[in-house]
Amino acid sequence: MIYTKIKATITAAVAVLLTSTAASAGGLERGGYNIDLLFDPSTYAAEAAATYVNPQRELDNVVDVNPANGIGSNGIGGGQTNGVGETESYWVPRIGIKAGFGDSVDCMADYSQPWGAHTKPGASWMGANDNIETKIESDNYAATCSYKWDVGKGQFRIIGGGFYQEVGGFKERFVSPLVGPGFNGVGRLDLEGSGWGWRAGAAYEIPEYAFRTSLVYNSAVDLDNLEGTIDLTKVRLPIPGGGSFPGSKYDVSSFASMPDSLELKVQSGVAPGWLVFGSVKWTDWSQLQVIQVNANQPSPTRPATSLVLLYRDGWTVTGGVGHKFNDQWSGAASLTWDRGTSHGYGNQTDSWTLGTGVSYSPTENVELKLAGAVGLLTSGSSVGEDVKYDFGNDIVTAISTSLKVKF
Repeated sequence: MIYTKIKATITAAVAVLLTSTAASAGGLERGGYNIDLLFDPSTYAAEAAATYVNPQRELDNVVDVNPANGIGSNGIGGGQTNGVGETESYWVPRIGIKAGFGDSVDCMADYSQPWGAHTKPGASWMGANDNIETKIESDNYAATCSYKWDVGKGQFRIIGGGFYQEVGGFKERFVSPLVGPGFNGVGRLDLEGSGWGWRAGAAYEIPEYAFRTSLVYNSAVDLDNLEGTIDLTKVRLPIPGGGSFPGSKYDVSSFASMPDSLELKVQSGVAPGWLVFGSVKWTDWSQLQVIQVNANQPSPTRPATSLVLLYRDGWTVTGGVGHKFNDQWSGAASLTWDRGTSHGYGNQTDSWTLGTGVSYSPTENVELKLAGAVGLLTSGSSVGEDVKYDFGNDIVTAISTSLKVKF
């Protein structure tokens, strides 16, 4: 009985804490998937959360490997090779509602943005033929239910659900060194698509000891309807043997799959007012290698392109401790290691993140949560077909807040 009363408040701090410490995860991960609200002991609960992330990756020793499609600011100035700020800050929202039906069934519906990226080194660095700006966004609408029954001292729970996902974005880069009135050599790719996924898992809980372990699998989401455009209206394309012609804007299509993942979480009370927790997550980022983009009506004036990612699988390991100070306040601290998804191409190397979070419950029906994190993005180098560069150890910071109402 000594752990039962500490479970909800400490777990609340842990949940918002893990949202912020996920800020340095690899691949295209932002908010990821989160179904912690499903385990809330209240009959009804609603929660809204937002996380602000500020990565500070800088690139040095930049070398243009392929000057045929532009050098620096396309040969008209710039050409920055050191201290190139690549990353942009961003927000990650999440909204969920949960309802219990009798003693055995719990269901939740939520909106989140699991995937995303925003890099903007600009047109004045030496690798602008690789990237000027890239932005990817996602919207995820999910429903998840569980059924539980008594097993031994606790309860066993089976979990299942589905989600609909929309993913879209754009990329701009130099594609030609030819400039002139009305032309700057910059091409733009826009793509968007959608798909369905599902999740399944199981959990075992012993409320008396604030113990819970869960294993949840989230399926891949096939975006087999990716559609968009390539805009080359600001580009003059060279003609073999001399001369050039203006580019056009045309329709394109592609295919990609957002990754499946498997996550194991464990938490347990260890002493009056104390809770330890940990998790291990695998994400199948290696399925995103080269995304080929083709013109719907191919022709020599409508060239194909590709998005080169060359990711490897991601692994994320977290461990931490939570403590209840009194009936209103609890807190948690954690350390997270994320194996970078880049290995020789790109700058998503291993990261280490330290997070802290607090939960305040002015009444039994309201919880306010605040968490912060600071992380180390480790150093490395990248070699690609258009550009190569080095990068040192950089910092990422994040802050997360949420409000839960339950009754």
